[in-house]
Amino acid sequence: MSCPDLEIPLGKRSKLYRFFEMLPALISYGMLILLVVLSVLSPFLAAIYLLLLVLTTFVKAIGISYRTLLGHRQLVRAEKIDWSARLDDLSQAAAGKSPEIKINKKDFEADVHQQTILSIEKGELQIIDPRDIYHAVLIAAYNESYEVLKPTVESVNNTTYPNERLIVYLAYEERGGEQMAETARRLRDEYAGVFCDYRIIQHPKDLPDEIPGKGPNITYAGYDLKQWCDNKKIEYNQVIVTTLDSDNRPYSTYFDYVAYKYAVTPNRERLSYQPVALYFGNIWDAPAPMRVLATGNSFWTIIGSMRPHALRNFAAHSQPLSALVSMDFWSKRSIVEDGHQYWRSYFYFKGDYSVMPIHVPVYQDAVLSDTFKATLISQFKQLRRWGYGASDIPYVAVRLFTRQRTAPFWETLARFIRLIDNHVSLATMSILVAFGAWVPLLTNPEASRNISAHALPLIVSHIQQVAVIGIFITILLMLKMLPPRPERYKRSRTVFMVLQWFLMPVTSICYSSAASMAAQTHLLLGKYLEKFDVTDKATLSSRAKTKAKKDALKKARRKSKL
Repeated sequence: MSCPDLEIPLGKRSKLYRFFEMLPALISYGMLILLVVLSVLSPFLAAIYLLLLVLTTFVKAIGISYRTLLGHRQLVRAEKIDWSARLDDLSQAAAGKSPEIKINKKDFEADVHQQTILSIEKGELQIIDPRDIYHAVLIAAYNESYEVLKPTVESVNNTTYPNERLIVYLAYEERGGEQMAETARRLRDEYAGVFCDYRIIQHPKDLPDEIPGKGPNITYAGYDLKQWCDNKKIEYNQVIVTTLDSDNRPYSTYFDYVAYKYAVTPNRERLSYQPVALYFGNIWDAPAPMRVLATGNSFWTIIGSMRPHALRNFAAHSQPLSALVSMDFWSKRSIVEDGHQYWRSYFYFKGDYSVMPIHVPVYQDAVLSDTFKATLISQFKQLRRWGYGASDIPYVAVRLFTRQRTAPFWETLARFIRLIDNHVSLATMSILVAFGAWVPLLTNPEASRNISAHALPLIVSHIQQVAVIGIFITILLMLKMLPPRPERYKRSRTVFMVLQWFLMPVTSICYSSAASMAAQTHLLLGKYLEKFDVTDKATLSSRAKTKAKKDALKKARRKSKL
């Protein structure tokens, strides 16, 4: 299959492309402005408009709560499975031997596994022998410290997948400086001989036709992986590539689980495999606003795992090397290379592509910088980068409404509408739910005489009170999923883990909504975000050093004044 042009444009865009770049911001700002206009012209229509939006959000919240509970249950069940043993069952069945399956029918997908073995034995299902499957793990780094990267590499080492079939890459940036290069070499020396191969690849800076970011970095490493496989005479379809950020720690059975699904799925090349991202790695150390956002983002990925039709690539994910080679790996022009990879794959395979949920986690860290102020800023930049996924809207639109279309129209249109809805809702609904009920009363003196407008704040308040049940569900699940409290913290820290949820309205508006609006505004004005803002990854030791420097500086200033 020849590779079509899958890249987003750099420089000047066509008029059609610019229109769809502006569209999400126009809709988001338009929804807010429309409430004000209706409040001035007709408080009754404003009340109807807001209630429709609030009730729609309320119905979605019910679905979110249900899927959160169901997704958590699936997560717990999948974590208990010995996926390595199931891979052995596949290998025996493929070799013509009848495996002795010791399985509880109540186990996760037990009936599916038994039926799979039966299909292999009957010759109805052709699989790849799991013993022939390699995992290539690309760890992307910029300037992270040894203390951040070492646990990530060690977590890969501690998985249950055989190390002789793990190929580990540390893909780091030349822009990260000599200290980063020294850290890479140190880790290479430590892990020499531990895996099938451990390679360090430095991505040169200022290469043509690419932006500074993760996508170009891991693509550069991908080229080396392709050459490595050629030299070793390993077929591309025998290799599954997993991308990890520098602070990612895959669950112990993650690679076995992915290999199992890859081996038994007929259209394996046209799938990617998406774990659940849990931002609990340093959750006890992060400030309260970041803990709220990290927990919310974690549950968002749990919910996504229960909606396979709407699931997209996000953060750490896996994809066959054969597919990556065919489509020239990842985008070198997008700062959201993970989500954008879904659309690249979707259009490359002409719509015959989907994302398979993997119901075990890849643990990640909440945003944490060396100072509280820097943490607040870094968190906003991270969410703005995620919100810049709205840049996929024009990318999809020109491949839907023009002769470039290669995927089925109606199916792609449904995905396109869902894409717009997700970005617009994230930018606007928190603001509308929080303040919308008061707009008619504040903008139109006649609104106080209108029964519907006058009662609107009370009605919305009642709906919000019912919706609080969803927050209670989130709190209970969070407390069950939290890692053990470090000894350096008192029990009172657990109490603050509950009280922090009073910050949710603030974080929803000042971070989730504001960051999304900022990203869409950049697209509206044509001020493109073409530089990857690397999220700070501080450690307790780096924070202590920063604090010591600040204290020493303050002390020196006091002495100079005497």
